Amino acid sequence: MVVVPTYNEKDNIERLIKMVLDLKKDLHVLIVDDNSPDGTGEIADRLAKELEGVHVIHRSGKLGLGSAYRTGFKYALAKGAPLIFEMDADFSHDPNSLPVFLEKIKEYDVVVGSRYLNGVSVVNWPIRRLMLSYGANIYTRMVTGLRLTDCTGGFKCFRREVLTAIDLDSIKSDGYSFQIEMNFRCLEKGFRIGEVPIIFIDRHAGSSKMSKKIVREAVVMVWRLRIGSICRKIFR
Repeated sequence: MVVVPTYNEKDNIERLIKMVLDLKKDLHVLIVDDNSPDGTGEIADRLAKELEGVHVIHRSGKLGLGSAYRTGFKYALAKGAPLIFEMDADFSHDPNSLPVFLEKIKEYDVVVGSRYLNGVSVVNWPIRRLMLSYGANIYTRMVTGLRLTDCTGGFKCFRREVLTAIDLDSIKSDGYSFQIEMNFRCLEKGFRIGEVPIIFIDRHAGSSKMSKKIVREAVVMVWRLRIGSICRKIFR
């Protein structure tokens, strides 16, 4: 099941859903919509009636990316999905890459789509945004010990055993820090994390959800994770 959080994605959502289903890989799509005022939720509802394999969750408002993924993960687990993906709705994550994840997950418990595995594979970002992201990954690796080239990326595939082993309700962060925290929890549990190269193309339509608050949260979160891990080892 591919979990896709949405807020004002009416220009993207129908094409995205149809591209995923057209892959013919027995994939289902779950749209977690945060009461989009542009009608994204209504489009998703229509597609759920027209197409097999489309699911929709409506939430009361903008409750955060991490919260949307937690809600989606729980739904996918309840439906018995053996593999759960997370991806963006804006085509920065190419649906055609999903079969690559399906192959790689045969060897790993978690597969992360990396923008930096083979150099830098980012299109349409201003240099300031690119340097922020690249620097954030270096900073995260230094503090947490994660051995990933892309610690903050949001294109992933999890085996269900991974998500059942992690206390999803304990994951409170959003944005970049949600991705970092999930990676760190997977590492703590001893799961095998692999990476596949992706080309990240900045959004085709709509507006970016990035904010200074999300960046600040990530800066603080890595230290909370590291210190918490050290304390757990000391008092184990």
